[in-house]
Parts: sequence; structure tokens; C-alpha cells
Amino acid sequence: MTPLIRLFDFSHKINYRTEILAGLTVAMTMIPESLSFAILAGFPPLTGLYAAFLMGLITAVLGGRPGLVSGGAGATVVTLIALMKSHGLEYVFAAVALAGIVQLVVGIFKLGKFIRLVPQPVMYGFVNGLAVIIFMSQLTQFKMADGSWLSGAALYSMAGLVLLTIAVVLFFPKISKAIPPSLVAIIAVFAVVEIFGIETKTVADIASVAGGFPPFHMPAVPFTFETLQIIFPYALVMACVGLTEGLLTLNLVDEMTATKGNSNRECLAQGTANFVNGFFTGMGGCPMIAQTFVNLSAGARARLSGIIAAATILIIILVGAPLIGRLPMAALVGVMMMVAIGTFEWASFKIINKMPKSDIVVGVLVAAITVWLHNLALAVLIGVIIAALVFAWESAKRIRARKYIDDQGVKHYEIFGPLFFGSTTAFAEKFDVINDPPLIMIDFKESRISDMSAIDAVNKITKRYADAGKTVRLRHLSEDCRRLLANAEGVIEVDVIDDPNYRVPES
Repeated sequence: MTPLIRLFDFSHKINYRTEILAGLTVAMTMIPESLSFAILAGFPPLTGLYAAFLMGLITAVLGGRPGLVSGGAGATVVTLIALMKSHGLEYVFAAVALAGIVQLVVGIFKLGKFIRLVPQPVMYGFVNGLAVIIFMSQLTQFKMADGSWLSGAALYSMAGLVLLTIAVVLFFPKISKAIPPSLVAIIAVFAVVEIFGIETKTVADIASVAGGFPPFHMPAVPFTFETLQIIFPYALVMACVGLTEGLLTLNLVDEMTATKGNSNRECLAQGTANFVNGFFTGMGGCPMIAQTFVNLSAGARARLSGIIAAATILIIILVGAPLIGRLPMAALVGVMMMVAIGTFEWASFKIINKMPKSDIVVGVLVAAITVWLHNLALAVLIGVIIAALVFAWESAKRIRARKYIDDQGVKHYEIFGPLFFGSTTAFAEKFDVINDPPLIMIDFKESRISDMSAIDAVNKITKRYADAGKTVRLRHLSEDCRRLLANAEGVIEVDVIDDPNYRVPES
């Protein structure tokens, strides 16, 4: 059943009131964030809102799982700032469309499954660093247009309204859980400001949200190889950043809801949405973890909330700008601060003394890079590389050999543990070439030759025995390894036993 048919399938259990209210709450929190990201990058403000609408709608219908919210995210926008400054907005639109094509290719070839290779300490660091970023970014709303901090009455009113928002979010669920507390808080603070005439920063102080339907627009760039050379690096980085953040967010939602999403389908949805953005004056984007948490915290579990959020943003652009422009930023700041607090993995502190030191270092490092550079993809990549190196080092120490001589005088070496580039030295040290008998049997039943370094190590040990006039037989060796052991032909005898193939399962 397609997502669109399933959406209107009344046999599918959907709490429509919860989904609609959650969608409205998400839209309220997404508008100022999308505007801020667009202005930060030097784009027209409406490019951010168009991205929020197009990304939100397309991924809600086609995405890899219900509950995930996409929009004009800062992680992808920052990858395009340099292109905007050097070549202008039209090249940005072309790069966004090309990034969509790259993501479609990833989805078509089902490469999204490899996000499962991200270790748990990296996930902890990613989430905690992101929570700090979300919280710290809200502090900029306590600044004036010239960059100076608010003071006096303006500061007190802003801080008071933020605290009122947080109080409503915390205590309203004790009264009723029928309405998302974030939406109640936004409405309550808006009412207080309007009734008492409180002077405070509003959405309109950021930028105007009024406009029309996203227009079709062919990027005005030369369709030449030179243009491709200019935009492709930016498109590739944007695609990778978007997929990394999106698939990590999908994994987090899987854990929170105890359900299973489809990573490859999410890649296809992101690619489609970014491709459309490039031709409808949107700045592109990816799943937004803060808004996703707002959505889930409001009780949404279906695709309807994302569609409602996108439709609400479009309605606001078309007719609701005057009302939304009066929305106090303090209410949105309070909601996002509570999202940051809820996003942080506080449980990581409880288990930190039970984790290996290497995992603690990886988690802290990923969080620090995320906060310092605001580059989620780079932080995750560095974390994965360090975790992989630590794993390789630990695995290299685990290779061992059980040695014995049978009744026929044949010495057996039963190898345990993976043989790869990190363990080849320890492997070579296991053998006593000078004192061993004329016939040696090396058994790889409990081991696996993993790479070219391992094959080279086997070649060298067999050659050492051959030079000493001794014969080596290798058992339980994989077919691919036997083909590559060309240097040992005539010396090695192997049993033909199939070796298991280790594949990452499909999503």
C-alpha cells in the first residue's frame, strides 16, 4: 500500500486530533528556524520557508518512516554559503538539485543501510552535541539586531516569557495530555503578550513570511561541464551531510518508537525533495532532529502530522503572515530549549563509568566537534574512523594459535581471531619455522583472512617454510583467498570448504 493511500486508509489506526495538533506545533517551531538559516546563508527569507514546505511535504509522503520531519536544516545550508558568496543564488539552486540526484543514486543502489555501521558512542556524542547546539542557538534570540545583548526591560520580558513557556510545557501535561504542551505554551504566551501589550521580539522582527506559492524556476546557469565542476563539490557535500544527519535521525526515531524505518526509502525521499527544491526556489534541506522530537513529543506517530505541518507553512506564507509575524520569539525559544533538554542523552552519564575508555573518548570527541564546528557529518565521520581504529587495535591483540603435534608427526596451528592488517605481525610470531616438523597444517576454521595484508602474511609464512624445505597445508581457507595465493602454488594444499560471506543486510 502506498504512503498516500495508507494515509487515508481508515482501517489504519491514526489519532487524527493528535496528528493535526502535532503538525501545527511543528510548523510554529520550524518557521523561525528556517527563516534564520536562510538569512544566515544570505538567501532570500522565502527560500527557507519554501524549503520547509517542499521538504516537509515530500518526505512526509515518501519518506522512510512516519514521524520524521524534514525542512530547511542548518546542517545542509551551511555547506552552500561559500557557493552563494562566490557564484550567487542561481548556482545554489543548481547545486541543491544536483544534491538531490546524488541522494537518489544512493537510495537506488541501497547504500543507506551502511548507516548501521555508526557505533553507539558516536550516536551518544552526536545527540548530546546536537542538544547543546540547539540550546546555544536559542541564546542568539537574546541579542538585538546589532549583535549586542538585550538589557533592561527588554531582557526581563524576554526571559520571563521564556520561563513562562518552559513552565507551561512542564506542567500542562499534569492537567491534560489531549493537546501538545508545546502548542499550548505558544498559544498561552502569545495571549499574554497580546492582552498585556508586552513589547518583545516577534517572528516579524526576523523577516517577512508573506509570499506566494513556490514558483517553478529553472536555475539560470550555463549547462556546461564547467558549471558542473563548480557545483558538484558543494552538491556532494550537501548530499552527504543531509543523508548522514537524516539517517542518524531515522535511527534515533526507530529507538524512541520501537519501530523500524527504511533507510533507503528515506534516501530516495530526500533526493526527490531536494531535486524539487532546486526547481522551486527552495534552499533544500534534510530531516530536522529538533522538529522531529517536537513532533514525537506531541504524540505523532503517522505521516499526517508532517503533511499538516507542511500545509500550515504554505497557508501561513499565503495568508497567515500578519498573524504569525506577531508570534513572540520567546515562546519558540522556550519550546526549543525544552527540546534540547529532552534531546540530550542524560542516560549516558549513568553508564559512563561502565563504558570502555575508548568509547568515552569517542563520544566526548564527537560531541565536542559537533558543538565546535557545527558540522554533524564531519563529527560522525571522525567518530566512526576513531572507533574503527580502536576496534582494529583491539582485534589485532585477540589473534591466537592452538598448537599441537598429532600421531603422524604433523604439527597443527589452529588460528583463532581475524587475520587482517592489524594482526599480521602477531600472526607471523606464532610459528616456529626452524624447529617445526616437515609437514605443517594451518587451520583457519575459527579465523578469517580479511584483506590483502593478511593474504601477504600467509604468503610470507608459506614461503619461509618452503625455503626451509617444509610443506604447509592450509585448511578451511576461503575460495577468494586461495585464488590470490598465487605465490604459494605447488607448496600449499587446501581443503575446498566454502567460506561464509559477510554482508550488511538490506533495510
